[in-house]
Amino acid sequence: MRLKKQKPLARGAGILLPVSSLPSPYGIGTFGRAAFEFVDFLKKAGQTYWQVLPLGPTSYGDSPYQSFSAFAGNPYFIDPDILIEEGLLTDAEAETPDWGGVPSQVDYGKQFEARFALLKQAYVRSRHASTEAYRLFCEENEAWLPDYSAYMAIKAQFGNRSWVEWPDDIRLRRPEAVAACVEDLQQEIGFWSFCQFKFYEQWNRLKAYANKNGVQIIGDIPIYVSMDSADVWVNSRFFQLDADRRPVAVSGVPPDMFSATGQLWGNPLYDWDVMGRDRFAWWKQRMCASAKLYDVIRIDHFIGIVRYYSIPAKDGTAMNGVWKAGPGKALLAAFGPVLGAARVIAEDLGAVTPAVRRVKQAAGYPGMKLMEFGFDDGTENPNLPHNFENNCIVYGGTHDNETLVGFFKHQKRKELAFAKTYLNVRRRGELPWALVRAAYASVADTVIFQMQDFLELDNGARMNCPSTIGGNWMWRVLPGQLSDELADRIRHLAETYARFKPPEPQKHPGSSVPNKCEEQ
Repeated sequence: MRLKKQKPLARGAGILLPVSSLPSPYGIGTFGRAAFEFVDFLKKAGQTYWQVLPLGPTSYGDSPYQSFSAFAGNPYFIDPDILIEEGLLTDAEAETPDWGGVPSQVDYGKQFEARFALLKQAYVRSRHASTEAYRLFCEENEAWLPDYSAYMAIKAQFGNRSWVEWPDDIRLRRPEAVAACVEDLQQEIGFWSFCQFKFYEQWNRLKAYANKNGVQIIGDIPIYVSMDSADVWVNSRFFQLDADRRPVAVSGVPPDMFSATGQLWGNPLYDWDVMGRDRFAWWKQRMCASAKLYDVIRIDHFIGIVRYYSIPAKDGTAMNGVWKAGPGKALLAAFGPVLGAARVIAEDLGAVTPAVRRVKQAAGYPGMKLMEFGFDDGTENPNLPHNFENNCIVYGGTHDNETLVGFFKHQKRKELAFAKTYLNVRRRGELPWALVRAAYASVADTVIFQMQDFLELDNGARMNCPSTIGGNWMWRVLPGQLSDELADRIRHLAETYARFKPPEPQKHPGSSVPNKCEEQ
């Protein structure tokens, strides 16, 4: 199959703000009023894009990059106020739980304790199962929804343990045992399907509002899936597992600036040969589903499609891994036809080889530049604006990096002096906004900054510190922080550097993407 080259994104700018970081009275951001108000803020600020982190249901550790499903949505984002309006909850029921005492942080423990109990109250009262909308939802998502809902129900039955710890007859998916389990858990399975119905119903309404107001959604998808997921339990043949369905090798990256022993992610690796013989059907389903969720799909760790780092599953660090060849263009050519109008961004940070560049260029996917990486290697550094090309996405930093204020606080004298000279400022406190201005002024088609950087917050608002456990994915915007004055300041930059005109609003959902992700 021939790889069709993607057209560049329209010149514009956007803001990275996870849904979890929105303000709400329920301890975490939701698809409720604050989300619609953030779209209004983006419009006032002359922004074209809202970038979010992965929307999947989170596992232990709370990382959106480790999810129970590559297709399902996070029930935490279902807005209780909307359920109240629908008569499925009362105000008192939504207000009673302890959602956490720090408005600027998510307390995931509190979420786990209270959110599902609240949603079960709504489920019991709901009459969704008899509606045409629910029937169509189940039909359109039949490739993954029954398996995911069964997985979550069985998981709850076994004390929320991962499937690798389940009894062998269920773990190995012996048909009679799975069928008996599913029969016994119909009510619980119905609950998890209800959560997905409400997630997608609320998200689709929000996305339609964003598109109507000229804002496109950039969604982030992890290249790998979690071992503790319905994806691996159901589709074990597509992963590098042994006969007992234990990982042979796992994912990660070699030693780098974040860790002297490398990053041991631990996700099971794909068996690309088996996937290729199946014409990458699972990936086509995944990308079709993502193209309905988002207008632009950012593939995290894109380099793993061309070559991937394989670490023996028994190892405790990433130091002994080896690089192996991935499917490259063959995968991109396979899923290209199911994308419809959606575009792809290649997160190509890390060990970018000539082969990675060739595949990215053949596909026309924009890669990424990080300006925080630009001040330590002289004027030839590719992360400095004078070295940018048009078809790239420029970030100050990503969710894995420091905020700009935090970054400049501890730079060495030499790098700090170069940054001041390059950005034409005298004081360290002027550097963050000067860096934003330089990015906006560059030839890069797309510029994305974290909300924390526009708010000039320090590393206390950092989203994630790689290779650390605990304290991540927690930061939230406080009510009132997204002021009209801030929107005007951002809009001025967007107007000055011709990033203001948004793309044409898209039809919803998923322009020219099939409702049902069937084999194309």
